[in-house]
This record gives sequence, structure tokens and C-alpha cells, in this order.
Amino acid sequence: MSESLKGRKIIHVDMDCFYAAVEMRDNPEYRGRPLAVGGKADSRGVIATCNYEARAFGVRSAMPSSEAKRRCPELLLVRGRMEVYKAVSEQIRAIFARYTDLIEPLSLDEAYLDVTDCPYCQGSATRIAERIRAEILAETGLTASAGIAPNKFLAKVASDENKPNGQCVIPPDRTAEFAAALPLRKIPGVGPKTAERLAEHGLHIGADVLAKTPEQLAHWLGKFGPVLHQRAQGIDPRPVQTHRERKSVGVETTLARDLTQAPACYQVLEGLLPELERRLRGRPFKGVQVKLKFHDFQQTTLAQQATVLELAQLKAMVDGAFERGEGRRVRLVGVAVTLAPAEAEQAQQLPLGLG
Repeated sequence: MSESLKGRKIIHVDMDCFYAAVEMRDNPEYRGRPLAVGGKADSRGVIATCNYEARAFGVRSAMPSSEAKRRCPELLLVRGRMEVYKAVSEQIRAIFARYTDLIEPLSLDEAYLDVTDCPYCQGSATRIAERIRAEILAETGLTASAGIAPNKFLAKVASDENKPNGQCVIPPDRTAEFAAALPLRKIPGVGPKTAERLAEHGLHIGADVLAKTPEQLAHWLGKFGPVLHQRAQGIDPRPVQTHRERKSVGVETTLARDLTQAPACYQVLEGLLPELERRLRGRPFKGVQVKLKFHDFQQTTLAQQATVLELAQLKAMVDGAFERGEGRRVRLVGVAVTLAPAEAEQAQQLPLGLG
């Protein structure tokens, strides 16, 4: 590892049950009760986030609201207020900006901060994180957790170690030791299926991965294999990125009733296209993708090259995706486009006078 990478000081700040915390702050009667923000249990709703009282019953984000209600019959379900959450997120972002310009937001409630050259707190990333968390609490009434490490991967893992309202530091001389003992399921990118596949090969913690070559891992996991080998050593060379080019635009809907025929999916797709075109705002694109999620929550996507939205092409893609479902009922339909590079966008928009 280069000296410049060794010397980095990265903080990952993650708000504690953010949407639910905002609701409890603004509605004192919600406090102390199992609470989730999400859709209704009787209309295919999904949990966006929940408080720690609800998590004690096994309720989790992305869980169907009906399942959450089964696990916790006393669960209070409230609809989200996205504009409020965005406004609070901007408050938090302003606090980050007091300490560094190198901020990489991951969502409304978490971000990476590179404080390598920050002069405050005698340059101590640990104390900077403490101060940021204190200012967030004082100014928003909400708690945040933080991870401090020499790279993004370890900082993100560390921020989850002492939740809620805590922080964890992984100093440079402990990165390899920490990563070697880390359960693979905690490494970002290792989902349930990947963890299961790794377990079949006897791999459960970082040290197990290091017993294999990057080539072996690539054979099992594709491009992620060599990345996982690096993570198991505590290595992550990615810089904090302050700007990200948007690569796709999409829209999807969860259906009130399962669909059993492809033509019914056509109608849903047609209904999504006006919103997709609105979000595109005339920007050029180079590919289109159709997504179907089935009643068992398995999903499939089918992508093709395209520069215009043609209904005939999209219907044919729905047919292909539907066939992959092998008779399973469809609960969600989505369509997205892959945006053309920024240079192409500029070249095509300027002659039309679009801005």
C-alpha cells in the first residue's frame, strides 16, 4: 500500500434509523413504541426503515410491511415525509462541510468524509467525528454513528460496530488484523447468496479468503473475487468522490395484485413510460432495461441497446423476462435507461437549446 493511502483519514457517518428517528423527534407520542416508516401492510407496502424497538422483533428495512406486521403486531406504520428527510439531510451535510469539502454522500442518511487535511481537533479524525456527531445532535435532535479508518471500506464497517449513537476507530496498524477476523457477510458487496456460495468453499471470515488466490475467487465470484481478496487484507484504494455522474434513470411500481400474463405487464409498462420520459428531460441514452420481480421476490432484468423508447421493443423484452419467471406471478414491473456519456449529452442538447 502506498504511503498516501496509508495516511488517509476517512470517516463514515451513518444516521441512526434516520427516517424513523425524524418521525420520533417530531411526534413524541411515537417514542418507545415499535415504529416503521413504509407502505401499508394491506397494499404491498415495504419497510423503508424502522426504530430499534421494531428491530427487536426482527423487523428490517426492505421487508414487506405485511411480514413486519406479522412479526410485530403492535408495529406503528407511518408514511414517509421525503421532503422533511431531505431538509434534515441538508442540515447534516452543512455540518460536514464545516470540516471538509471532500464529502461523498451515499444516501440521505450516510456519507464518507475525507478529513486527512482537516486542521481542526489537532487533525484527530476521532475527535472530528465526535464533534460532528455532537453538532448533529445539538442542531437536529438526532443521533449518528461513525466509523474512522484509513479507507472507505473499513470506515463503513466500523460505523456499524457501536450503533446506535457510537463510533469505532480502526487505526492503520490494525487494518489487516481487523479485516482478517471480519465475518464475510459484513463486507459490503457480500450479500446472502454470495456468503452462502463462499461458505460452500469453507470461507467464513477474511482470513479464509486469504488462503485462496484472486484467480480462484474470480472463478467463483467474477469481478468481485479480486476485490474481496483486497478487502480481506484491509485494502481499499478508492478515493472519496465528491461528484458522481448519474448512469441511469428508471421508474418502477409494485402492483396491488400479482400479474399472471405478459400482456398485463405491457399495460403497466405503458403507464410507466410518461414518468420515465419526464425524468429523462430529453437526455440521450444508449440502452434500455426491463425488470420484473416475482411473487417469491426473485427478480430478473433484461437489457438491450436502444436510443429511443419503442413500445414494441419493450414488450418483446417483457416477454423475455416473463419467460425467465417460468410461470411465477409478477409483483413489480420496472423500466430504466442507461444514460449516454456526458459529452454525448452536451453535443445533442446544445443544438436544441435545451438546458
